[in-house]
Amino acid sequence: MTNSHRQWAKGYKEFSKFNVDIFSLPGKHWKWRMHGGAITLAKKYAKLNFRPDVILATDMLNLPVFKSLIKSNIKIILYFHENQITYPWSDNDPDIKLKRDQHYGFINYTSALTADEILFNSKFHLNSFFHGLKLFLNQYPDYNEMHNIEKIKLKSSVLHLGLNLKKFDKFKKTDEKSKHPLILWNHRWEYDKNPELFFKVLKIISNKNIDFKLIIIGQDFKKKNSTFNNAKNDLKKHIIQFGHVESFSEYAKWLWKANIIPVTSKQENFGISVMEAIYCNTTPLLPEKLSYPELFNNKKNFNYFYDNTDKLISKLEKLIFEFTHKQDSDLREIAAKYDWERMIIIYDEKFESSMNEEI
Repeated sequence: MTNSHRQWAKGYKEFSKFNVDIFSLPGKHWKWRMHGGAITLAKKYAKLNFRPDVILATDMLNLPVFKSLIKSNIKIILYFHENQITYPWSDNDPDIKLKRDQHYGFINYTSALTADEILFNSKFHLNSFFHGLKLFLNQYPDYNEMHNIEKIKLKSSVLHLGLNLKKFDKFKKTDEKSKHPLILWNHRWEYDKNPELFFKVLKIISNKNIDFKLIIIGQDFKKKNSTFNNAKNDLKKHIIQFGHVESFSEYAKWLWKANIIPVTSKQENFGISVMEAIYCNTTPLLPEKLSYPELFNNKKNFNYFYDNTDKLISKLEKLIFEFTHKQDSDLREIAAKYDWERMIIIYDEKFESSMNEEI
């Protein structure tokens, strides 16, 4: 499992009233995991000395293969963190050139067909999946079984992520916030988070001689990343931290120091890193799309949203000029409600109900 999936699974195990066993494989070679992981996990399952009440699988599992191998009638719930039908592919991915990318979306589709119940981490994700699934099936020449979309819809619902946000509390200090406007990047260093736009905007603002400081943290999956390396040079006078931090304590301390988090993502079904930053009293600028309007109430909190690059620049400049180290308390409360101490009740009730339902 990658870091975000691992945190979610371990968080549920830690806080649930139920006994939870986690079966996983290392979070790398994701394409091979979607093809071969089901075989390895089925082998692990065969060695169990107990029968689980319910199996909670994620979107990375090839569920038809797994289910055929375990030969069990136990209820299986499929949780979609993301999906490969609507996920934006990088132009540098070799599978785009080889035209093999449809495999992974098809695994998600057949897994959804196979599951007894399906959960999505946001309403946005649920809606975009079904919109994408219609387009996905329409591309095939015949027998595309469009009626299966409604079949899958009937067993789908939303269950937002649970997050262990309270663990940030012990790293908070009364004077933690920077006395300078301090801008934060704490996402994965990947194309879907759109670092190109993030750094483009900051360079425009920097060229106007507007003063700010910059923290660049988050997980870097590449040894060479030209976007970030160029930004390190172009924005060096602003940068006070650049690169992945190894310990959670250091990560938490930087989030408590930061003041502003401009979000430029191309794809986001929930947004863990943004939720963590907002919990640590960092003021966001959010795109008026993806999961953000749903989770952060764009009607009520319209000042924190933008719908084009010019507005992102003007609103970011305004935040810098009108800099304050105090954050809107309503925003933090929005993030806080996803802490496991609150979400665990919803999760346990959901899965207890599922255990008592007939397949």
